Amino acid sequence: MRRRLGPAALVLAGALALAGCGGSDSGSDSGSGSADGKAELSVGSAYMPQPVSDEMAAGFFTVTNKGGAADELTSVTSDVAGQVTVHETVGGAMREVKDLKVPAHGELVLKSGGDHLMFEQLKRKPKEGQTVTVELRFARSGPVKVEMPVKSATYHPKTGH
Repeated sequence: MRRRLGPAALVLAGALALAGCGGSDSGSDSGSGSADGKAELSVGSAYMPQPVSDEMAAGFFTVTNKGGAADELTSVTSDVAGQVTVHETVGGAMREVKDLKVPAHGELVLKSGGDHLMFEQLKRKPKEGQTVTVELRFARSGPVKVEMPVKSATYHPKTGH
């Protein structure tokens, strides 16, 4: 016999799942908003693997939204690249998109093998130990500056993704 979970159990299970995510091993900045109808954004676990190419690099981080309204990451700029594009990965195929959704009371996770940033037309090749500054722009929230440490080319975070 199967037993169905009630609404309270589902809410509790969701809260526990979200509490297990997160983790921030880099600088964290907040956007504007409150939990009652606006996005409340923070960014953590940011890093860039040291590029193996002189022309391109990737970037990863997690945007956490504690607010009651969704938002979208619409663009990214950085002084290290002529252009920064946002990509999603679906079924192993990568494609550039105009935005990525940040759900209310949820997360947008950019990770290796998944959604990510592509830094194109590099003005300089970032080296491990350096930091790259990016500015994230959202549809509804103000811009968020993030310090993205450059890690080894083979770095994979233990938490946060």
